[in-house]
Amino acid sequence: MIDGSNATGIIDPTTGLLQEGYAVLSRDTDNQKVLKDAYFRTGITVVRDYEERTQEEFISHAPAPLLVPIIYRPDARRPFGHSRISRSCMNLQNQARMTLTRANVTAEFYSHPQRYVLGLDEDAEFDSTKASISSFLALDRGEDGSNPQIGQFTQQNMEPHISQFKMYAAAFAGETGLTMDDLGFATENPSSAEAIKASHETLRLTARKAQRTFGSGFMNVGYLAACLRDDYAFSRNAVYQTTPRWAPIFEPDASQMSGIGDAAIKINQAVPGYFNKDSLEQLIGVRAGAEAGNGDTEE
Repeated sequence: MIDGSNATGIIDPTTGLLQEGYAVLSRDTDNQKVLKDAYFRTGITVVRDYEERTQEEFISHAPAPLLVPIIYRPDARRPFGHSRISRSCMNLQNQARMTLTRANVTAEFYSHPQRYVLGLDEDAEFDSTKASISSFLALDRGEDGSNPQIGQFTQQNMEPHISQFKMYAAAFAGETGLTMDDLGFATENPSSAEAIKASHETLRLTARKAQRTFGSGFMNVGYLAACLRDDYAFSRNAVYQTTPRWAPIFEPDASQMSGIGDAAIKINQAVPGYFNKDSLEQLIGVRAGAEAGNGDTEE
């Protein structure tokens, strides 16, 4: 797996495969200098090692370069998709960081309010550091017999910073589909499991969109892997109708599984055989007992 900052290429928007690609395989941890990279073309992959000054070529019969992009939300303008870390997310994080910085500065004045002294003689010895940390402060009378007056500035308030930070957290939650509870801000207790699921509805829809595009990418990976394994350029028509199966986004609890079971019974009474163990497994994410207990742990 190579992240998007270390790989690029020219994509075919119809199939999602690359026409040619480039990827950085390793970097120097100190200065991020490229130590090893690879150039992908149809039928050949060239790997260059800059430390050992070597170059290797790998020949294959795969009908596309052996670098497959896994894309999130592609469109006509951005065929390589969009990042979940959007500009709005980065801006909100920067604003929240600045709010915490201002809160740290304010906390110093909140925990130790500033004080002042009026009527102190100009030649009086006054150590501000000792006056700040001392539990007892002694001040002499002036030459004219007047007493110095000690006062305190208004204490700083931390509440505006806390409210502003929560505001940025709420905006970040709206941008990413999360809830305030996910970000560590406790809210009122939800009334039921359905209320918890409803609060994450935006995140569920986002996951569904990601599954559609990720499924196409994983199918391309399997397709090229089969071509490489058998050393034969299969036609993509052999796999284009493949549908990936995903585990449920939210694991159902006992009450939800009970409701699904009752609904499946009623639907099967109306349309016999409509639900079977495979379709129910896809809904609830639990394998059938005979299959789950056979010792097969592979997924």
